[in-house]
Amino acid sequence: MKQLVALFMLLVLSTASAAAPVRIKDIADFDGVRGNDLVGYGLVVGLDGTGDSFRNAPFTEVMLAGLLERLGINVTDDALRSKNVAAVVVTAALPPFARSGSRIDVSVSAIGDAQSLLGGTLVMTPLKAADGDIYAVAQGPIISGGVAVAGEASRVVEGVPTGGKILGGARVEREVAFDFSQIQNIRIALRNADFTTAARIEDIINRDFSHRIAVMQDSGTIIVEFRKLGQINPARVLGRIENLKIEPEDRAKVVIDHKAGTIVMGEHVRISHVAVSQGNLTLRVSEAPQASQPNPFADGETVTLPRSFAELREEPGIGFAEVGGEASLSDLIDGLNALGVPPRGMIDILKSIHAAGALHADLIVE
Repeated sequence: MKQLVALFMLLVLSTASAAAPVRIKDIADFDGVRGNDLVGYGLVVGLDGTGDSFRNAPFTEVMLAGLLERLGINVTDDALRSKNVAAVVVTAALPPFARSGSRIDVSVSAIGDAQSLLGGTLVMTPLKAADGDIYAVAQGPIISGGVAVAGEASRVVEGVPTGGKILGGARVEREVAFDFSQIQNIRIALRNADFTTAARIEDIINRDFSHRIAVMQDSGTIIVEFRKLGQINPARVLGRIENLKIEPEDRAKVVIDHKAGTIVMGEHVRISHVAVSQGNLTLRVSEAPQASQPNPFADGETVTLPRSFAELREEPGIGFAEVGGEASLSDLIDGLNALGVPPRGMIDILKSIHAAGALHADLIVE
């Protein structure tokens, strides 16, 4: 019963959120106002014997030798036998309009056979973008999200000790060239393309500015022409636009998560006239072998005789539950609850209704 109540709350919450007005910046992105992905390859030092083994990760040895040579220390391969160093890949996201000297968070992931990065420190690592230029430099102590404990015959791992983060661990060295004040127009890109939502955004922008500055280009794009307002600051215009509220439209969807037994339905889910019945058929087969022994003092041997029992049982049916034509979301819930089945049974029923062509929504099974 608790599972049915929790399921019902999920459905109600999804319905309420679909009908509530939301800000434009929560459902759309502005063309040009975007981040850039950065990646680098570096070394983590200071590990407590949990780093790479140079036999299985020779690239770590090469990087360590190169680092020491740049610091003025010449070493041979035989002298490098440390288990306190690990090779890692460093990733980060350069936010839009990030200025030189500002700091960003980075993620660190081991690529060798290191067992843990706990307690390690990332050595200065340049981070490059897709164009090959260096935009930031990362360095600092790693905060690992896991721990590993090993003994002579067993090992316990909690979380992912071979990955971690450095909060504010990278300093921006190069800015992305973008002069926002010189743009003539900007595109608003919807995250979920829909003609009705795009039309509502166009209407509310034009109504709020009392000028026709917004034009819907397609179901996912609205073009805003700033210069029709005269000499203004485009940044202030976008700040005003992104806080305008509309009621977004979306396709009717039913999302099913088989692993968790979760069902989420949208507000616009409709179902045609249909009758549903559910029953359980149980087949049980058991083995009870029996031993046969010879009489006392008689020649012979003990043998095992197979003994099987098979039972086919069908539980009493609960009849048909009828759902009226063009039923709403609440009608559908009432109809399914009338069957008295658990959420996983509801998943099978919804799939069958969809297969019969009576469920008017996109069925997404994850």
